[in-house]
Amino acid sequence: MNTKFPFSRRSDIGSRIHVSFEFFPPKNDEMESKLWQTIERLAPLSPDFVSVTYGAGGSTRERTVRTVRRILNETALKPAAHLTCVDATQAEVDEVIGEFAAMGVRRFVALRGDPKEGVGSAYQPHDGGYENGAELVGALKRQGEFDVSVSAYPEKHPESPDFATDIEMLKRKVDQGASRAITQFFFDNDLFERYVERVRRAGILIPIVPGILPVHNFAQVSSFSKRAGAHVPQWLADRFDGLENDPQTHMLVAAAVTAEQVLDLVERGVSDFHFYTMNRADLVYAICHLIGIREKASTRTVESVAA
Repeated sequence: MNTKFPFSRRSDIGSRIHVSFEFFPPKNDEMESKLWQTIERLAPLSPDFVSVTYGAGGSTRERTVRTVRRILNETALKPAAHLTCVDATQAEVDEVIGEFAAMGVRRFVALRGDPKEGVGSAYQPHDGGYENGAELVGALKRQGEFDVSVSAYPEKHPESPDFATDIEMLKRKVDQGASRAITQFFFDNDLFERYVERVRRAGILIPIVPGILPVHNFAQVSSFSKRAGAHVPQWLADRFDGLENDPQTHMLVAAAVTAEQVLDLVERGVSDFHFYTMNRADLVYAICHLIGIREKASTRTVESVAA
């Protein structure tokens, strides 16, 4: 990664950057409390939107709906609801789309989705369901003029035999009406830049938004990256070497590393970033501060539940 972009660059850089945040729905009351602490902490940064995921196999569908409804009712944030093709018929997916639309949701993240067994397991389309992300985008656009984000893979999807196949699938999503593509996380900005060049040569002109994963735990991120087909550079491993039992220093290094990555991408012409928060606010907040995203005093945050 090019690291020549120092933190002392122009102070107005934050005004030229747009961010969005991704959350996952809570599995229990304790996790729900932590999620809302995270939302309350990050809401004043005025993200363009926040997205709420499905679990593997669509296992958190009901909690996703409940979380999105609460964001709509209790905050000024614009939620984007995730949808997948997994374990649902077309009629069932269409019903969920209608439910979200009736709530007032106008943004979606349309994904094929991972099987219940998780990343790395073989995917099988559900009988009577949508087969892939392109078909899902088409289903959304048939129901309304929604803003639809889709996935993209700078190192290609683990199941794709080559980049040509991978980019052809992205083109099919765009042809169905996708508004933007959000990438899987990556740590080498050169890979992202080369991927965007491939995409543009294929005639795909929608925004390609880098997905940014703050390194909350290097060992966990490294393990997940192997399953997801994302390269972990040696320089990144070196940064976290010896910090396994030093969480405070680990977080400081993680904030610096991710801010470095974002600022280098800004220098390359990127202005939009999607942060995978893992429902944890402090590290993401620190990174946003470093890149110039600051609280706006007039922002309305989450209302007190006790009110």
